This record gives sequence, structure tokens and C-alpha cells, in this order.
Amino acid sequence: MNMLIRGPEDEILKKEQAFRIIRSTINEKGREALYDLTGLAGGFPIKKEDKRLLETYIGPAIYEEKLKRLAVEHLGGEEVIAFNRTTAGILATIIALTKPGGKIIHYLPESPSHPSVPESAKVRGAEYLEFDNIKEFYTPPGTKLIFITGATMDHKIIEIEEFKRIISLSKKARIPTVVDDASGARLRTIIYKQPKAIELGADLAITSTDKLMNGPRGGILAGKARLVKRIKSVAYKFGLEAQPPLIAAMVRALEEFEPTRLIKAIKLRDEVYEKLKRSFKGFQKTPTGVMIRPEEIKKEIEKRNVKTRLSPQETSYLWAMLLLQEHGIITIPAAGMPGASPTLRLDLSAPDAQRLKPDQITRILEETFQKLLDTIIEPEKAKKILGG
Repeated sequence: MNMLIRGPEDEILKKEQAFRIIRSTINEKGREALYDLTGLAGGFPIKKEDKRLLETYIGPAIYEEKLKRLAVEHLGGEEVIAFNRTTAGILATIIALTKPGGKIIHYLPESPSHPSVPESAKVRGAEYLEFDNIKEFYTPPGTKLIFITGATMDHKIIEIEEFKRIISLSKKARIPTVVDDASGARLRTIIYKQPKAIELGADLAITSTDKLMNGPRGGILAGKARLVKRIKSVAYKFGLEAQPPLIAAMVRALEEFEPTRLIKAIKLRDEVYEKLKRSFKGFQKTPTGVMIRPEEIKKEIEKRNVKTRLSPQETSYLWAMLLLQEHGIITIPAAGMPGASPTLRLDLSAPDAQRLKPDQITRILEETFQKLLDTIIEPEKAKKILGG
């Protein structure tokens, strides 16, 4: 039972507190004092010549064609649309391809789903079923859409055989399949050498342009032209499509994308993980970094004979906020959107990670964990750190 973070409103306050710390750090010490290790730092890599073209109609006329060519190369498919968020693309897809009362089935390597899928189903008035065990997966009568998550919020990757089985079932049932490949479009294909989602038979795939690449916060959906056109009509109707500056930045990010950066992160990850094992048993490797789940943080606290009334999730939020406050390290539990994973994850493919040595990262985590132990026994102090 959470004492301090009891719902989305409290998560927003936490996020705003993180932003206050980020602003203060930049004002006092500059950008170099911050280390964004979220894995979705992104960027806005437009060029000088782009700026004069970022007008309402000229921008899309110029950049949508370029985006289509690059996005089809990155994701596959026949047609493309850019969104202001991956979440917006998921909402538009669900509105376009389902009706109230229909069923949406979702398979992912590990629950829970990113909230964008179940929440969009709720908005549409559709029934939502979620599976993370392939032996239990099925498509009941009335199923109108199947979602597959390629890589979870905590970067757990779908097994290729599970992916193929769901695609096979969807083809037999003639149900469109959408792959939420927000980070998976790069993790699955580059680190795990899996084929692109559309090459595996998916009808649609969507990815985030700020996750593990230097693009703006936005989404690109690619796939079968007849389905993308239906989704476009919904996107334009509700203003969910990306605007010219975002599209131009997506084009430049795709042009500049360099897969070797993800490969290089593996060496740093392994070094950090080996050093962390000396102090913590709960850290795990991710494809490009390390993480510790809230339940494992609780075990680390109990091993040190410290008692607290805070929930495991709150201890993760608090550790993340201490990392930001004390050392300028930005992680998702501190600065993420409501509903984001509470797992404390450090992505070491981030450009900022290259400025930190493995010994530094280990020392910072050890120091802030000690401060966490001192803080969790005082709920009022913890509340002030989380909410300001």
C-alpha cells in the first residue's frame, strides 16, 4: 500500500519536483552536471536549412516523403504516419480499427503493459485482455485487434517463437496485428538480431523516436497502406499527427541513427554489473544497461535490517530522486510520466553515460542507497524529497 504516491496526481507532483531539480541544476551548474540515463533522452537534430521550411503546409510536403523512405527502411511496411507521441499513435490505431464492445488482445513478454494500450481501449469502450504466458494466449470471439509488445518498459524482449506463434494465430483468424516496438524496433533487431516486426508478418508496427536514438519525443507507425490510411484519417481528425518541426527532427534522427552505439553499451553494462554485484544482489542486466526492481530494492533494505512503511515502488521513486538531487542522474522513476515503470533502470547507451566511468556509477549508487536507508525511516522527509 503506497503512503506517498497514491495515484497519477501524486506521480505528476513527483515529475514536477524532478523538473524543478533539473532546472535548478542547469541554472547553477550547467547541462554538463546532468546525466540522462533514461534511455529516452532523445534530441532535436534539425539543421539550419530545415528551419525556414517548418511551416504548416510546406513542412509536411517536404519532410513526409523523406520520412516515409527512412521509416520504411527502419521498420518495413508500405505506408507511414508520424505522431506527436507513440501513445497518440496507439490511440488513433485503436479508434480506427476497433468499435465499442470489441475485444483487444495484448501479448507481451511480461506484464504490465504500458498504460497507453489499456487506457486507449478504455477510451474506445473496447474490452481489453492481456497475456504474458504464451500457453494461455487465445483470441476469443469478437477480437478485433491484437497487440504485441516487442520490448517491455523494463526492456524484457519477446521470444521470437512466441512472436511467430501469435502472428500465425492472427493470420488464421484474419485479425490485424500491431506491434508496439517503442524501443524494441532497435533492441530486438540490433542486440537480439530478430527480424523487423513487419518482416515477421505484423500488419503494423510503431516505434518511439526518442528511445535509444537521438530523435524527438514522437512516434512513427508503419505498415499496410490500407490500414495506415484509416489510422491517418483518425489522427488528422483529432490532431494526433506530428507537426512539421517534429517530422523534420525525426527525419534527421533516422538519417543519423548509428546502431554501433547500442553495441558499445554492452561492454560498459557488463563492467558496471560486475562491480554492482559486490554491494547489491538485486541488480540485473538489461540489453543496454542495468536495473533493479522495486521488490529487489525492498530485499536490499531488509538485508540491512532497516524497517520502513514505504512501499517498494516508493523506495524506488525515492532512490531515483536522490540520484537526481545528489548527482544529476535522471531516471524514469523520478522524471517519467504517470504509469511509467517504477523499476530503477540505468541505460548505458545514452550519450551522457559515456561521461561516467563504471567505478563512478557504482560509487554513486552505493552512496545514494545509504541516503535512501537514512530517509525511508522518516516518511515526512521522504515526502518532501518526492514532492517538494
